[in-house]
Amino acid sequence: MVGQAQVSAPHGIVTIMDDLVRAMEAAASPENARALARYFKVAPGSYGEGDIFLGLKLSELRQLAKPYVSSIFEPEQWLQLLHSPIHEHRQITLVVMSERAKKLTKRGSDEELRLIYDTYLGNTRYVNNWDLVDVSCGPIVGGYLLDRDRSPLYRLARSDLLWERRIAIVSSQAFLARGETSDLYRLAEILLPDRHDLIHKAVGWSLREAGKKVDRDELRRFLDQHVSIMPRTALRYAIEHFDPAERQHYLALPRAAAPTRGR
Repeated sequence: MVGQAQVSAPHGIVTIMDDLVRAMEAAASPENARALARYFKVAPGSYGEGDIFLGLKLSELRQLAKPYVSSIFEPEQWLQLLHSPIHEHRQITLVVMSERAKKLTKRGSDEELRLIYDTYLGNTRYVNNWDLVDVSCGPIVGGYLLDRDRSPLYRLARSDLLWERRIAIVSSQAFLARGETSDLYRLAEILLPDRHDLIHKAVGWSLREAGKKVDRDELRRFLDQHVSIMPRTALRYAIEHFDPAERQHYLALPRAAAPTRGR
């Protein structure tokens, strides 16, 4: 859906948000909004059903978010934007949260980082499109769990909520900078039977990153073990950085029928 004249600040948003909402409305592009609505599948029955777009690009939202990233995150100021039916309201909130989390991770500021993490996981039903997940979960969830128990990722991976399953696998990419791949491969294995295309893509993308950034032979070993049950989309994403002959090798290997279990 496309945001038009009726789009305004959600009722009750505290004053500090008013200027931001007005700036977003001023930058709105109906033409871009129509294109985004098609791209993010807002039609009835699709994963983005009912979402409303203003037509702002992520780069524009990042510019608008900059003045807010230096301030302490206060959930009461942001939750109504995060709960908004307008996609860019939710997206800019998540940009602020993720950029703030990056700063806090570098400083070792645990209390506020935990607040952002808890707020995020308490509101995952509003992180409800793949771009919203991908722009936010790495710094907020992966960053927070770098030196902590990672069992929350496994609970998310087994969730009935599509977005929580995607959060689980994409967040594990945050560990690759340390050369840590074990959680990513374990989560990928859990999610291989998933029936949703957005999970197939996220798993394949994450496997590709593990191979590129850490150890391509480890990725090959995973593929050799699991290729017969991998969704074709996940496999194609995982082997994108292989040379053509090796890609053809994996694509030609016998594969089982599409999974009948999973969500």
